[in-house]
Amino acid sequence: MAFTRATAQLTEKLNDTLTRATGKLTETTEALVEKHRHAGRATRARVGLAGAAALAATGVVGAVATPAIAAPEGGSGTYALGFVQAAASGDTIADEIKAQAQAQQRVADAARKAAEAEKAAEAEKAAEAEKAAEERAAKAAKAEKAAEERAAKAADDRAERSAERRSASGYVDPVAGVDTTTTYKQAGSSWSSGKHSGIDFPANTGTAVRSVGPGTVVTVGWGGAYGNQIVIRHDDGKYTQYAHLSATKVSPGQKVDGGQRIGSVGSTGNSTGPHLHFEARTGAYYGSDFNPITYLASKGVDV
Repeated sequence: MAFTRATAQLTEKLNDTLTRATGKLTETTEALVEKHRHAGRATRARVGLAGAAALAATGVVGAVATPAIAAPEGGSGTYALGFVQAAASGDTIADEIKAQAQAQQRVADAARKAAEAEKAAEAEKAAEAEKAAEERAAKAAKAEKAAEERAAKAADDRAERSAERRSASGYVDPVAGVDTTTTYKQAGSSWSSGKHSGIDFPANTGTAVRSVGPGTVVTVGWGGAYGNQIVIRHDDGKYTQYAHLSATKVSPGQKVDGGQRIGSVGSTGNSTGPHLHFEARTGAYYGSDFNPITYLASKGVDV
């Protein structure tokens, strides 16, 4: 019982002491706040944090406020404490964090926009390079086509000039201005008989092929290993054959003159490249061949 009474008395005295201290602390705090209401934000923040720390250390809970802390010697003396200052310090830190986050976001947005712009510029540059390459390829194809057309025209011109210079018998060479390569009866595995049955005139595809003399067209069409071919019977009863053609310009039964264009050089059938295979024959079909150089020479044509 004695212990209980002593505890009660001690509690009562403590409450009285806390009540008096609270009144004095309130008056002192209000006076300091009024005196230093224009104090800097940094000072108020430091004071508020110190007050909060003091409350946490003493464990005082309730309406009791922290006392003022004396300023160090030579200091400003502006050290009023309280939850108002602590709250102000918290707002300042939050504002600074928010401003920093906004600045970082602006930097990130600027970097993203710069990356997008660079990517778009690279894509545009690649598209322009591709377009330029396509234009160059188109120009090259156009130039190549023009060169082929010029070559064909030149060949036609040569054919016409050669036709004007045909021999008195009306015969000409089958391809104007071209020397022969594979000779007559040359041996080789490329031919079924083991020997070449005519002579060859190498020329670009499309080069004019002409009848060596006046006559009548006997055969036009596919000739197996000969590819596209034409056979003409001449007025002297002999035949000439024109093989591996890329195109034909006459039809069976048609009358032709010496030097008249009848087709174009090609590489159809059993051929290793564009050329005219030319034969002289005693009949219209394979196996009746004889030396075409001798035949043309008899007509005044030197190949």
